Amino acid sequence: DSLGCGLRTCYRYLNQTSRSFAAVIQALDGELRHAVCIFYLVLRALDTVEDDMSIPLDVKVPMLHEFHSHLYQPDWKYTESKEKDRQVLEDFPTISMEFRNLSKVYQEVISDICHKMGVGMAEFLEKKVDSQHEWDKYCHYVAGLVGIGLSRLFSASELEDSIVGQDTDLANSMGLFLQKTNIIRDYLEDQLEGREFWPREVWSRYAKKLSDLAKPENIDVAVQCLNELITNALHHVPDVLTYLSRLKNQSVFNFCAIPQVMAIATLAACYNNQQVFRGVVKIRKGQAVTLMMDATNIQAVKAIMYQYVEEIYQKIPSTDPSSNKTQQVIASIRAASLPGGPMASRHHYSPIYLSCAMLLAALSWQYLSTLSAATEEYVQAAE
Repeated sequence: DSLGCGLRTCYRYLNQTSRSFAAVIQALDGELRHAVCIFYLVLRALDTVEDDMSIPLDVKVPMLHEFHSHLYQPDWKYTESKEKDRQVLEDFPTISMEFRNLSKVYQEVISDICHKMGVGMAEFLEKKVDSQHEWDKYCHYVAGLVGIGLSRLFSASELEDSIVGQDTDLANSMGLFLQKTNIIRDYLEDQLEGREFWPREVWSRYAKKLSDLAKPENIDVAVQCLNELITNALHHVPDVLTYLSRLKNQSVFNFCAIPQVMAIATLAACYNNQQVFRGVVKIRKGQAVTLMMDATNIQAVKAIMYQYVEEIYQKIPSTDPSSNKTQQVIASIRAASLPGGPMASRHHYSPIYLSCAMLLAALSWQYLSTLSAATEEYVQAAE
């Protein structure tokens, strides 16, 4: 009730466009909550432009390049979108007004990330992801930049130390881990919709066309390709643990940790699993809520990561071409996850925070009406 009309509208849009992120965003402390809400809606609007196939490329590319400038144009809006979240474009003046009401330090971060992301999205509109380097680059544009932007907002709010916002490599890894998980899991859905995000450098060693991996006669090599990509994604886990170990504020920790533990659970479910090429691989709703309730401190997150990489380790086929690399990266995660290791937490949370975590889980339950949708939004940082 204390919010102005514009902010109330923004939070309504947040709940309409994100059934999962809305809960953890609204659990953030102080003015950071508003900054992250606006950041989310600005990127949602940008993403809606990118996703809208009704916009011709000669119109879309300049729109993506210039989108950040519309934040300072009170009357700019786009009313011709056909996408389901078009309201964030049609009522962009409300969002941009609340953006301009934020502190300058928040405005600078949001505008900068919006500009860089728009340029990156435009770059990949007309080219496919070929090399593993380009896979990292694409994931940086659509998710790593989100991690960097959020980290800078955390530090700007003074809820976190300046190093959190300054260490862009770790923040980038947070985003890449989530985005790669999402891309790996969504192989079949993307194929059905004509999208390809698996790097050619990897899948071309197993098939002539990416779509061939879905053919029953290719299931063995398809799973080997899947395992190689999961091994690639697991390399980001030590960075994730280092990043989380630096966080001091409980609401920020929950916000960052929950998607990461969802991601590792998803990868464990996908590893060596033929179902990735036949349908949707799901983690149970009860499992998702348990993860949300447990991931409230760094030692708990380390234990969760350790649990799921052990699950992966037990499933490594001796004949898998990536088996040695998978074992090596799991060894590095084990070392990072052991109690008293080099990334031990600098702080402890009091028992009251466990109750707060359970409240967060209860608030989030309503947004988990379908597991596949919920998990997708938790691991799709760049939505």
